[in-house]
Amino acid sequence: MKSMNLHNIYRSANEKTVAMWRENAGIGDIRQGNYYDPVKLALATGIQPSVSSDVSRLLRELQQLTRDDPLADVLPADGFHFTFLPLTLPLYHENAPLPDKVDQLTAIWTGFEAKKIVIRDLRLVALPGQLLLAGIPENPAVTMRQSFCEKVLDSDWENELMMRHSGSPLPAPFWHSTLLRYNAAFLPVTLRRYFLERQTVDFGDVAGELTLAKVNYNWTKCYPLRVN
Repeated sequence: MKSMNLHNIYRSANEKTVAMWRENAGIGDIRQGNYYDPVKLALATGIQPSVSSDVSRLLRELQQLTRDDPLADVLPADGFHFTFLPLTLPLYHENAPLPDKVDQLTAIWTGFEAKKIVIRDLRLVALPGQLLLAGIPENPAVTMRQSFCEKVLDSDWENELMMRHSGSPLPAPFWHSTLLRYNAAFLPVTLRRYFLERQTVDFGDVAGELTLAKVNYNWTKCYPLRVN
């Protein structure tokens, strides 16, 4: 995907979100349950880059803004990550063995393990009840992700991958880290204002080596799989 197209996708997402906020002054319905299972783990691929001073400040400010709000779930700095391709829903208990067919997945991943990817031009992207930090991947990350996705679809892991992406594009167009999830339909005014004041700020770039791991929803638990 060309970088200009991705910039436009992010801009369009922000415009749609701001329009929804204008029509909905309050936070709307409180979410029943969690975005993802808070205990079980999923299989995913991604990077865990170092946290720059700008991103560290961003996370601290979000924590400060939401410190008295039980509906806000801010990403801890030690969970900072960018997903390359999520592979499954949270299906696995922490100490439970993975199915035997995991060997097929790790064999596919040998062609991608530890390869470095770079994501530039990081900006805040708002969804109605979330704040993301999203950027533009440097070549050849897009081609690599498409190739890996196709190989998984051609394997015994097709069903798990399709279930994880039910109702959404495969692979998803965004290259992002979810900084804040709000357990209601819409962000409160304080967070909306925070986004609007910072939506044009460039938070730099991130780089990291790709890993295949068993992770919880925010990557504060991350157990890399041994690759063949």
